[in-house]
Amino acid sequence: RVLTRLFGSRAGASRAAALACADFGQLPLPPASLDLLWSNLALHWHPQPHAVIREWARVLRTDGLLMFCCFGPDSLRELREAFAVAGDVDAGHVLPFVDLHDYGDMLVAAGFATPVMDMEKLTITYSTTDKLLADVRALGGNPLLNRGKGLYGRGVWRRMIDALMITRGLDGKLPLTIEVIYGHAFKPQARRTAAGESIIRFDMKRS
Repeated sequence: RVLTRLFGSRAGASRAAALACADFGQLPLPPASLDLLWSNLALHWHPQPHAVIREWARVLRTDGLLMFCCFGPDSLRELREAFAVAGDVDAGHVLPFVDLHDYGDMLVAAGFATPVMDMEKLTITYSTTDKLLADVRALGGNPLLNRGKGLYGRGVWRRMIDALMITRGLDGKLPLTIEVIYGHAFKPQARRTAAGESIIRFDMKRS
């Protein structure tokens, strides 16, 4: 129904238009089957982003284009600092998002050519802590294995809320920072075989 609404009845009925639900660290796609791969605000939710990027390289054809965006380390900064004030320094309740330079290194390690990375910071404001926390919960889950499993006591939760309230601006609004990272890269021709042997190409055309 979504495909039909976006692209018309023929796209919705086409066998070429298909949906799949899977772990994007193990895509249900054959190697070198895509010309374009676009990932929107998903990479930061996977506990092993380097494995996802290797999988993206596997399913892209030579000269295929990868485009993605995800959250950066300054995202939810105010909430992370409030939890630290409350005494929750290492419990992992707020994700430690990956830096864009590290993503660039992962792209190079996976075999992508000349990755281009950029970022911007957005500030969203809220009238109450309840609305801020509801938005944070709606963003997604926490994939970290070391995240806190237990519930907070009232004292810890109260200290966290009080720390958030201190961040109110002159307009009385509560700020929440979102850092968005953008990246794109092409998959070049392979320089090594799967067995690790170097590939040397010769141009046999005569001048």
